Amino acid sequence: MKPSKCESLSIGVQTIDTILKFRDDREWKQFHNPKDLAISLLLEASELLECFQWSGADTEVLKKRNAMKEELSDVLIYAILLADRLNIDIESAIEEKIEKNATYIWPISTAGFAEQNGRNAKLNGRITFDYYR
Repeated sequence: MKPSKCESLSIGVQTIDTILKFRDDREWKQFHNPKDLAISLLLEASELLECFQWSGADTEVLKKRNAMKEELSDVLIYAILLADRLNIDIESAIEEKIEKNATYIWPISTAGFAEQNGRNAKLNGRITFDYYR
């Protein structure tokens, strides 16, 4: 297996075990039904999105990096809790989804667009990312 392009993106079994232990030590599992976990995941994703609100052209909002890190952590924690509740193997699910996405014919290709039109170029017109088989 090739080494990852970004080792910092790995979530190990130990981290997942820590998340589940944190939940179990507080006896929260009884409250973790799929609906409420999905709602919580979306609420945390909204808090992540809030970091970009009113950011203007600076979409990276580097001053808010710590807040983004915390909110992204919350999103990932809830995703792991939801996967655990639904008994979904995250790695297999992601691999299957990537394979499925590879079969789609996307309506527009952006490959090389930035290089051809400048780093901060924006696509003109309305783009939909609906996919077709």
